[in-house]
Amino acid sequence: MEEEGLREGSSHGGTPDPTRQPSSSSTGRVRARSDPFLIACRCFSVITSLAAILCIAVNVLSAVRSFKNGYDVFDGIFRCYAVVIAMFVVVAETEWGVVMRFWKVLEYWAGRGMLQIFVAVMTRAYPEYLRNRQELFLLQSIASYLLLACGVVYVISGIFCIGMVTRARKQKELSREQAIKDLEELERRREELEELLLPDEA
Repeated sequence: MEEEGLREGSSHGGTPDPTRQPSSSSTGRVRARSDPFLIACRCFSVITSLAAILCIAVNVLSAVRSFKNGYDVFDGIFRCYAVVIAMFVVVAETEWGVVMRFWKVLEYWAGRGMLQIFVAVMTRAYPEYLRNRQELFLLQSIASYLLLACGVVYVISGIFCIGMVTRARKQKELSREQAIKDLEELERRREELEELLLPDEA
């Protein structure tokens, strides 16, 4: 009877079975959940970045054409400014901490959308001299209207405080990921301590 009690104590109150890992499986289940709203926002951010990159390409081609043919130096300078501002649009979509720290307005979707609309207008400006270059004119129209649409969506979403909701959800996701990392670190530390204790029990 005494031996049976010892066996029961070792099975219930003793060292846990190393082959059983409930915490790891629970951690995997927590990690598997994701926020569909944030996924949709990231997809839209990728589309906006691609539209801004397309605007950069169009403005670069237009600037090279203006400077090379001597058609209009002022238009070439204008296109260079459009390229620089479009780069800010792309960087803003990455939400790089350094940029957001110095350009607080880009944290708000309404401000970000107004910047995108401004770049779209700059890309669309002076279309007359491209009439004989149909492929460049078509590319310019697609890039400008696509970025314009993204900017309008950003402005409307910012008015309805969707950006604030997104930032709150991202902060919650970051806190959750940090909690999962802390839990994994605790589990790893627990396994190391169990490995140290097993030879003594043997």
